[in-house]
Amino acid sequence: MSWSIEIDTNTCIGSGMCAGVAPDHFELVEGYSKTLQDRSEPSEEVVDAAESCPVEAILVKEVATGKVVAPEE
Repeated sequence: MSWSIEIDTNTCIGSGMCAGVAPDHFELVEGYSKTLQDRSEPSEEVVDAAESCPVEAILVKEVATGKVVAPEE
């Protein structure tokens, strides 16, 4: 199973929480979040990063099913 990681660039405020929580998956570029990879193996760090985003700009989904993994609604 793999996950897709999407960042809504219109929503991102560049808090850096994602890069702090999951530095292997996110970085800040010119003050905004960027994924290091568009896909990832399931990882608690990725979920934690999406859940910690203050504006919920990160969306994590299962590639095969499209089911949203994080953030939880």
